[in-house]
Amino acid sequence: MTRTRLAAVSCLIDILHHGVRPKKSLEQSSQNLDRRDKAFLMEIVYGVMRNLYALDAVIGSFIRNTKTLNDESLNNLRIAIYQILFMRVPGYAVVNESVEMEKPGGKPSLVNAVLRNLLRRKEGTALPLAYKDVVKDISINTSHQEWMVKRWIARFGIVDARLLAEANNALPPLVLRANTLKISRDGLLRGFAEKEISAEPTPFASDGILIGGDTSYQDLSSFHGLFAVQDEASQLISYLLAPEKGERVLDACAAPGGKTTHIAQMMDDSGEIIAVEKDPRRMQTLEETVATFGIRSAQAISADIRELQEIRTFDRILLDAPCSSTGVIRRNPDVKYRHTFKDIIEFGKKQLELLKAVSPLLRKEGRLVYSVCSMEPEEGEQVIRDFLKTTDDFRIIDADQEFMRPFMKNGFFRTFSHKDNMDGFFGAILCRNA
Repeated sequence: MTRTRLAAVSCLIDILHHGVRPKKSLEQSSQNLDRRDKAFLMEIVYGVMRNLYALDAVIGSFIRNTKTLNDESLNNLRIAIYQILFMRVPGYAVVNESVEMEKPGGKPSLVNAVLRNLLRRKEGTALPLAYKDVVKDISINTSHQEWMVKRWIARFGIVDARLLAEANNALPPLVLRANTLKISRDGLLRGFAEKEISAEPTPFASDGILIGGDTSYQDLSSFHGLFAVQDEASQLISYLLAPEKGERVLDACAAPGGKTTHIAQMMDDSGEIIAVEKDPRRMQTLEETVATFGIRSAQAISADIRELQEIRTFDRILLDAPCSSTGVIRRNPDVKYRHTFKDIIEFGKKQLELLKAVSPLLRKEGRLVYSVCSMEPEEGEQVIRDFLKTTDDFRIIDADQEFMRPFMKNGFFRTFSHKDNMDGFFGAILCRNA
């Protein structure tokens, strides 16, 4: 298991100090591990990332100046304390492995002392830790930056801000979208039942399936090509677009292809979908996704949508813009530490620029959907308001479907992880005036 612990330390350093995304770092570090050790590695890395500030607060109660620790020893301690407080790993085993890792030039005596003291005081170190200041309390115990917590308290109140932060730390469900070009949702559910895979329909998205139990993506390999992994909130964005058979549709920031293929399903793979992606690596993923689904109506184009020339207008446009991803923290806990408030403002400026770039490509009375997986109004409502100040050609319209009503307010679509058990998404429908 020491090899797995070494891999976990390496991953945490990659993620926290070099900005590597968790998925990429885990893939690189787990190539020579068996399935059991890969699962253990993932649990440790994501567990530490979800509880980083709380773990550091515990370390700080034993070590006055944690800056004396190098990155390897600090992350070794984080992993050990996570195991002691959150996992069913015997304390003696955690101490032995952690100390053993420090022996080639680390701080074995210090690590040994901290962990043994923690085991002796475990009941008195139970989480959540107690803080009088509510912002600090939520920030430390849910491991969110204080600027995020302050904003959420101002917007939602203390109770909902805490619930949202706690929901961001919960394990997210595995949600699929049936590839209805090959199989119906009911047919896929029957297939899962035959394999004794726990699954049920999602309550709102008509093609969605919620996987239960301990089933992982790898357990579904025999159903390759019959589904996409896509959260229900992300699926609902395509219902805002509401594409119809035979239409010409632009997916302006298309990778990895989940919404492109969903749009194709809704159009029964008829008409024409132009799926544009700027990033060459993400472009490859987009092409693979379209091919896996057997989509014929979608054409993937490698380009910057702001520089696309000589292209005809579209009946529908989806701009699922690059964003801060604060709505998908429960799937990507590194997002909690990646951004400052200044970054949110910069995202909003770039999103407005993209919206201005794609809007002239929409035909009269056509429908443009702007969406982001962000909780922040500067990337959602404010982008739409700023855009409408620059033009008289567009207006906001409401969603057509009755099942979308719970998520619509003042013409805007919002989902919340703590209220809806979905990722946090924003969406708005813009119609071009005749």
